[in-house]
Amino acid sequence: MAISVNTNVTSMKAQNNLNGANNGLKTSMERLASGLRINSAKDDAAGLQISNRLTSQVNGLGVAMQNANNGISIAQTAEGSMGESTNILQRMRDLSLQSANGSNSTDDRAAMQKEISSLQTELTRISETTSFGGQKLLDGSYGSQKFQVGSSANETISVSLSSTAANKIGNNTISGKGTKFGVEAASVLTQGTAGETAMKVNGKTVVFAAGANAATVADSINASGAGVKAEASVTTTISGLGALDDGKLSIVAKDGTTKDTYDLATYKGDTALLATDLGKAGHDVSYDKDTGTISITAKNVAGIEITATTAGTAKLGTQAAGAADASKTSELTLSSSDKFSIAGAAANEILGGGTTATAGASALNKVSSIDIGTAKGAQDALAVIDAAIGGIDAQRADLGAVQNRMNFTINNLNNIQSNVADARGRIQDVDFASETAKLTKQQILSQTSSAMLAQANQLPQTALSLL
Repeated sequence: MAISVNTNVTSMKAQNNLNGANNGLKTSMERLASGLRINSAKDDAAGLQISNRLTSQVNGLGVAMQNANNGISIAQTAEGSMGESTNILQRMRDLSLQSANGSNSTDDRAAMQKEISSLQTELTRISETTSFGGQKLLDGSYGSQKFQVGSSANETISVSLSSTAANKIGNNTISGKGTKFGVEAASVLTQGTAGETAMKVNGKTVVFAAGANAATVADSINASGAGVKAEASVTTTISGLGALDDGKLSIVAKDGTTKDTYDLATYKGDTALLATDLGKAGHDVSYDKDTGTISITAKNVAGIEITATTAGTAKLGTQAAGAADASKTSELTLSSSDKFSIAGAAANEILGGGTTATAGASALNKVSSIDIGTAKGAQDALAVIDAAIGGIDAQRADLGAVQNRMNFTINNLNNIQSNVADARGRIQDVDFASETAKLTKQQILSQTSSAMLAQANQLPQTALSLL
């Protein structure tokens, strides 16, 4: 090797090795100090991108779990208040049943109505004051809200809440006698849909057999899954049965053949006794002792008929005097705690009012309008209260399902977060065992490089020995 003073290649190489050892030492010390393998993009450009995406997911999952827990808290708050509303409605139902009893005087019923009025006010107060973080839950303003339960956009669970105020809950109804049901006829009620085989109830197509009676139509609607309860009734008013005491009065079952028959000869014109026996059979009967008139409403039957061997003076509905056979009217009532609609030509034939109708706010029998000051008012209140309880129970069931769903979501999010964080750690976290070994190596190399540099810097002095 040539001896050179101006260019000390050995020294330059020693310097390079020293710089490399110092840079490696600096990197190792930075990693051990931060605990991260990737402290800047130069450490691992691709790894930095991947770890940042995983960090976004881990952080998002943490927020999503917090959101889901908030959703559970809101659902629990609303459901708890609904539970108290249900308790109030149950008390109102007890009072209605108590008021419906014939042992109560007008003053007794007035006292019960005072408690009903107080409970109506409390129902509305609970609805208006139940809130979560200042947000009203049960006054109708909440509507449907989405809870972000994922780390990416549109990963949501919806929660819907409606008002539980006394003037908002109750029984949505559509009822009527229709152009086929409800008309006068000369014999047992067999009016049907006459070729109309279907109508839509709440969007569900309900099919009927031609000539179906109101009771079988109600059965078809109840079996359709439309979320609407149907009930059929046949009503008639009977007077002047004395001349028909050789005939029979029959309540015809929905199959059109089975009959609950009363031999009028047994009563000898005693309409009061006939009314009593009809009432014992479970039919809704009223009796006017001054006129001897009986009003009968039979539910879920095909019809009511009177037959006699001789002409008489029986009157059913608006039937003319002297008819041996009888006329009668039928009516169908559809009800639900939620709004619903009907459509189709058969709807007009069965319920009247045209081919479409919607049961909503205008057709709502509200809890706020309940008045048990009379026996009839108490009886009518039961359907409204039952529908209100059913509506609140449906909301509570939805909230319970949402709470369970969010609990499962939280468990899943926690599992995902743990695994994603583990994957991110393998990419960006430093391996202390490996890095300390590298640190020791670079420390030794730095020291030896410094020693060799000192030796290399002495090499040009060899030239002096030649002079």
